[in-house]
Amino acid sequence: MNEQVAIPDVAARLAEVRARITAAASAAGRDPAEIGLVAVSKAQPEARVEAALAAGQRVFGENYVQPALARWPALRAQHPDLELHMIGAIQTNKVPEVVGLFDVIETLDRPKLARALAKEMTRQGRRPACLVQVNTGEEPQKAGVVPSETDEFVRLCRDELGLPVVGLMVIPPADEEPSPHFALLARIAARNQLGRLSMGMSEDYEVAVRLGATEVRVGSAIFGPRPARR
Repeated sequence: MNEQVAIPDVAARLAEVRARITAAASAAGRDPAEIGLVAVSKAQPEARVEAALAAGQRVFGENYVQPALARWPALRAQHPDLELHMIGAIQTNKVPEVVGLFDVIETLDRPKLARALAKEMTRQGRRPACLVQVNTGEEPQKAGVVPSETDEFVRLCRDELGLPVVGLMVIPPADEEPSPHFALLARIAARNQLGRLSMGMSEDYEVAVRLGATEVRVGSAIFGPRPARR
C-alpha cells in the first residue's frame, strides 16, 4: 500500500514566506517588489505543487532535469506565465533539455558547461538568463566558481561566449553564518555590474533579503519536508 503523503497548508505557508520577505525588505529600506520568490519544488508531491499554483505562485526551481521534464510541460500548458529555474548541478549531456525547458539557469559553474550552453542556445534560438554559481566557502565537495576566479569566468561567459549572464548565485556552507557569504557575493556582483543575486533558502532567506538578494529559493518553508524516498 502506498503511504499517504500529508499535504501541509501550502497556501498559508506561502503567504507567511511572502510576508516575511516583505518585512525583511522593508526593514532594510528596500522595495519588497524587488525580491522574487523561487519555490523549490524538487521531489515534492504534485498536490503540493498544484496548491502553490492555485495560490498564485508562478516561479519554481528544480534540481534535476528528468523529473522536471516529467512535471512541467503539462503544467506550463495550463499556466503559460510559469517561470522555471534550474538550481541543480548540470551535466553537459543534459544541456539541450535544460536550454529547452528552463527560463533561468542558476548553476553556471565551469567553462565546459558555459561553452556547451552557448552552442546549444545558438542551435535552439533560446536564451535562458544565466547566473554564475559562486562557491564562496571554497568547499571542495560543492560546485561553483571560487571568488578569486569569478571575474575571469564572468568575462569568459559574457564577453567571449555571449551568454546572457545577469547575476550570481550562492549556497553558503551549512555550518557557517551566511551573512559574510551573502555580502561577498554582493561585492562580486557589483564590480561585475550584475544586478541579480540569488541567495537565501528556507533557513536564511530573511538575512539574504537584508543583504541584497533579488531572489530567494525557498522549499521546505513553503511545501513542508520532502517525503522520504522509498
